[in-house]
Amino acid sequence: MGRSILIRIAPLLLLLATGEASAHAFLERAEPRVGNKVATPPREVTLWFTEKLEAAFSGVTVTNAAGQRVDTGKARVSGNQMSISVRSGGTGTYRVNWRVLSVDTHRTDGDFTFQVGQ
Repeated sequence: MGRSILIRIAPLLLLLATGEASAHAFLERAEPRVGNKVATPPREVTLWFTEKLEAAFSGVTVTNAAGQRVDTGKARVSGNQMSISVRSGGTGTYRVNWRVLSVDTHRTDGDFTFQVGQ
């Protein structure tokens, strides 16, 4: 009977083990926080993801209320964290667009906004 149970649950265990390996890198949190209001433009935007990232295939852009890019270029990636420096772009709604490739080769992307000003 013990062997019969093992034969029945082996496929389930295999499915669970492979499910963990196929995770995607989803946005876990950000600074400035998603939808938050800050008094002055941040010097940097930092994103944390649920998986480690491939630096060569991950990036982020930041635009101000006029739609002008205010990020300073290439993002810095370390583990599951990605940061980019930001120039002042005045007040209003800033949009952060990100695209990442996790170390398990799954690509995800997204965007969010935050407000700058009093």
